[in-house]
Amino acid sequence: MFTIEQIKEAHAKVKSGADFPNYIQDLIILGVKGYDTFVHDGHVEYYGVNNYSATADEKYNEIKISANVNKELFIEFLVKHQNGETDYLTFCNHAAQCGIAKWRVDIIEMTCTYFDLAGNEILIEKIPG
Repeated sequence: MFTIEQIKEAHAKVKSGADFPNYIQDLIILGVKGYDTFVHDGHVEYYGVNNYSATADEKYNEIKISANVNKELFIEFLVKHQNGETDYLTFCNHAAQCGIAKWRVDIIEMTCTYFDLAGNEILIEKIPG
């Protein structure tokens, strides 16, 4: 099974959202089936086969998640991030400002779903393969 150290090595290659598809390919090789990223503190829960999971600790100081969702503005921020215009922490702050509490990457379905504080799906996008 995969370790957080292996995942960190793969993630170290990611400099912007433009590097994300290659990161997903690295995770597939490690056996990761999906993961949840929690915007408020940056911790990530990774999932594998047979209910295997591993959690990476918080990455930054707590960010307050807005209770009001602004999907249109979030999409604008997401496109900028995917084009390599913002770094990860900036993107997390933008997500929080727009009411995004977490995102779930499903490597089997090749989707990334963004959720609000109540757990409602705000946006589902296909991950380029």
